Amino acid sequence: MPAMQTLFLQCSSSISPLSTSLSSSFSTSATANACKSSIKFTVMCCSQASPVTVVNGNVERRSAERSEVRLGLPSKGRMATDTLDLLKDCQLSVRQVNPRQYVAEIPQLQNLEVWFQRPKDVVRKLVSGDLDLGIVGLDTVYEYGQGNEDLIIVHDALEYGDCRLSLAIPKYGIFENINSLKELAEMPHWTPERPLRVATGFTYMGPKFMNDNGLKHVTFSTADGALEAAPAMGIADAIVDLVSSGTTLRENNLKEIAGGVILQSQAVLVASRKSLTQRKGALDITHEMLERLEAHLRATGQFTVVANMRGSSAEEVAERVLSQPSLSGLQGPTVSPVFCKRDGRVTADYYAIVICVQKNALYKSVQQLRAIGGSGVLISPLTYIFDEETPRWRQLLSTLGL
Repeated sequence: MPAMQTLFLQCSSSISPLSTSLSSSFSTSATANACKSSIKFTVMCCSQASPVTVVNGNVERRSAERSEVRLGLPSKGRMATDTLDLLKDCQLSVRQVNPRQYVAEIPQLQNLEVWFQRPKDVVRKLVSGDLDLGIVGLDTVYEYGQGNEDLIIVHDALEYGDCRLSLAIPKYGIFENINSLKELAEMPHWTPERPLRVATGFTYMGPKFMNDNGLKHVTFSTADGALEAAPAMGIADAIVDLVSSGTTLRENNLKEIAGGVILQSQAVLVASRKSLTQRKGALDITHEMLERLEAHLRATGQFTVVANMRGSSAEEVAERVLSQPSLSGLQGPTVSPVFCKRDGRVTADYYAIVICVQKNALYKSVQQLRAIGGSGVLISPLTYIFDEETPRWRQLLSTLGL
């Protein structure tokens, strides 16, 4: 049975600052030494899981013995829906025979099992070796991975699940004129007898952030439900929680402060270093997933524009196109002759140009095409843009030392 216990840390600020930038791997957190600040927080301690798992009445083999590659996905909520939608857009639709089962498959990826789990359990099972890959929020990776060197961020920007982990305080009372983390730290109110009380579910990143920023005399406590109510109820002075638009904070008379953003987060693809280097097929599956994700995300918001243009040569037409700033495309326009038969002869008075244009520049590009003699403009959305080689793949191989 889980046991609740309260821990007191006497620690220094020797722990390296928690970076708010997205990275491809974690660095190990330094061990706290005896020090100046006093932090109290509440954690849940659970018994270690058995290496044998029972699923649908069958006993699973130990993770070291299995041959299948396992991908963990969020089991419910908006993150789960958006994850399945993204995979479907990448032609990696998840097929779940029975919606009550936690295991599924992606037919396009052989020898891959999909396991639906709570986001925090995806990270925990990556660390334990029960999963090889996972898609979760970056905040979840940092909170439950806790600097574990085995976790590697394979793709750091899947472009959904955007939020930030932030410190928020009341707009009223003693905090009315406090607008920065520095001002909060310098308030004389916080003493060993009366510490700053912070309610949060992030019992790793919250205390670490306070340590790294020199806030002394801080007490952390966990709370179920809406944390925004904690200050108004008098059970906390501040909260550390995920923020999307900030509307809920404002409606509860709370405010974010300068320097109080702990982490900018969105959905990421994360992997176990050990699995990528030791489990057969894991690296190949990761490569294919990365290629498909990169190609689709790069094409999002891009359109193919095709137009006909009269000209004396392909070079002359290309020069006119490149004179317009919105018509350069990815590497430049593709120009090819348009053949027609006139007076019994095949001629090429027109040239077709093909360019790639971002959505926000689409109408301006059409206007520029018309200005240089373009006509018959055709526009269609792009689905994929494959590079010669995915930059994140090179980065992953470098991280793995391969």
